[in-house]
Amino acid sequence: MRRVCVFCGSSPGRDPRYAEAATALARGLVSRGIGVVFGGGSVGLMGVLADEALAAGGSVVGVIPHGLAARELAHRGVADMRVVATMHARKALMAELADGFVALPGGTGTFEELFEVATWGQLGIHRKPVGILNVAGYYDPLVALVDHAVAEGFVSAANRRLLSVDDDPLRLLDRMAAQLPPPTPSWLTPEDA
Repeated sequence: MRRVCVFCGSSPGRDPRYAEAATALARGLVSRGIGVVFGGGSVGLMGVLADEALAAGGSVVGVIPHGLAARELAHRGVADMRVVATMHARKALMAELADGFVALPGGTGTFEELFEVATWGQLGIHRKPVGILNVAGYYDPLVALVDHAVAEGFVSAANRRLLSVDDDPLRLLDRMAAQLPPPTPSWLTPEDA
């Protein structure tokens, strides 16, 4: 993996461990020579992630819609800031630039981004690993819901394996690097997404 796209909150959340995990993930990526692609914001976990990756000398690419950049939410320290027209264009460019995806804690936007790239993997649009950094059990209910969907026959066991889950950033990166994409037919192309 040359670059990993990190989905995360534009809020820091209540638990300081969320920011600590963003810091640890940024350091882990930079120490492995892996660049960061993120939503371009200067606030919340996005800002923490970018600040730490930049401070460690890492490569950081921000992708932000014009409307959010115009409200001065774009991270001013990121030299490679791509300003796009829409949220849809943001997600498409982030996916194109990345070789893998990690979800840190976040809200509905983070959930939506995570499930979109997981679905794209399921449909064969990409063959990139998808990871969930389960900080302080934040994602326990979501993982339980996905496992429930498997038990109820709505998600196959093979598609469940598309999501690597760990509470340690370095272990998660190792698991993602070792993840082999399932032999799924390509139902759609990236242009169809």
